[in-house]
Amino acid sequence: MQADKVDTDQPAVSFFDPALKDLRRRVYYQWSRTVFVLCVFVLAVLSIFWGSQHRTEANYPSLKVWVVDFDGQLDPYRTGHPIVGPAVTNATTQIIHSGGLHLGYEIKSASEFQDPFAVRQAVYDEHVHAAVIINPNATTLLRDAVTTGNSSYEPTGAVENIIVSARDEKTYFLYVLPDLAILETMALAQFGPRWVHELTAQPKNLTSMPPQAINPGIGFSTIDLRPFTPAIAAPAVTIGLIYLIIIAFFNFPFLMPIHAQFMRPGNHPTLKIPHWLLWRILSNIAAYFFLSLFYSWVSLAFQIPFNNPPAPDTIPVANPNPYGRGSFVVFWMLNWVGMAALGFPCENMAMVLGFPWSSFFLIFWVITNVATAFYPIELAPGFYRWGYAWPLHRIVEALRTILFGTHSRIGLDFAVLFIWIAVSLAFYPFASWFMRWKMKRGWN
Repeated sequence: MQADKVDTDQPAVSFFDPALKDLRRRVYYQWSRTVFVLCVFVLAVLSIFWGSQHRTEANYPSLKVWVVDFDGQLDPYRTGHPIVGPAVTNATTQIIHSGGLHLGYEIKSASEFQDPFAVRQAVYDEHVHAAVIINPNATTLLRDAVTTGNSSYEPTGAVENIIVSARDEKTYFLYVLPDLAILETMALAQFGPRWVHELTAQPKNLTSMPPQAINPGIGFSTIDLRPFTPAIAAPAVTIGLIYLIIIAFFNFPFLMPIHAQFMRPGNHPTLKIPHWLLWRILSNIAAYFFLSLFYSWVSLAFQIPFNNPPAPDTIPVANPNPYGRGSFVVFWMLNWVGMAALGFPCENMAMVLGFPWSSFFLIFWVITNVATAFYPIELAPGFYRWGYAWPLHRIVEALRTILFGTHSRIGLDFAVLFIWIAVSLAFYPFASWFMRWKMKRGWN
């Protein structure tokens, strides 16, 4: 007792006091080791995120775009000498053989579809990122406007760019639409001289022709089957989902002290291990149930629409909800299952690694999920194909279906999330045993 008192009453000394020599050496070593581990971790894990954007431009061709020329190909607009379709397809061929960076253009025969709406359906079904349709009446309406003096002629009805921006708004606005604008410019450059030559051969006075039929003659219109709107929906399918991971992660440190009361000897018997594990699993699922409800309420409170009627696939509609008035419940259930799929791996790793090392897994979990959910895997190196099986990628895909009415793979999305939950629960008893094994030995 006296020795303890002496140690406690020792006066504080300066940092370089000889009495602290051994302690300083130990602190230096521990500090150096910890900083080294942190540096290696930063280099390794952040490289995963940066790597997902490596060589993005070189992977442009993976964004497929079909160019389908219906001009003069379908009744009642058949013509032996179309002028609009060849101008667009020639411009496309020129881009394909240019050797520069461009989207994955492919010229498809109209006979493969027989109907422009079949091309729209292919874009909606995500067989391609976009399509350029030269309408069957493009040349016919243009020549009729010149012949009859139709002042209501609309040049932009000749060619349609079909997109679904709600599929991935960044990809469309950063890569697809700018490249389609280049195609439009080159197509107009191909069309202009031919059209001038045809006009000058007309016996009719140019002043009697509609000016828009003379110049530009044709134009491109963009039809967005599922536009990314409203803007308030952005957090629900992007950055807001990072908080879903964080909330799921912090479920463990907040609730574990409560669960531990069952295993502390006291004025009550301790709980059997299988019952304790079952209680923890069921209580976690219940916690995710309520946490996901309040997380979902945030989107509802800020008036993200959840009660719009569904819409046909090939008609441009803003924010249709495929599940009608039940869309919010589906949204909530997805967040619940998603939180469990994200949270149980976090809890397993927290038990295995302990604190503070489990925070490494949180950072790894956030980065790998964000890199494969918020950025197009098609533009990433092939290494990142595992991202299709990562939980957040499936959550984002299903959320876009619920909120914007994009092509549905929601059954597959839920299945992948349930597989994550099942694998995590299978590992759960082993992680819990390892945590208790470490605690008996006094390890953190």
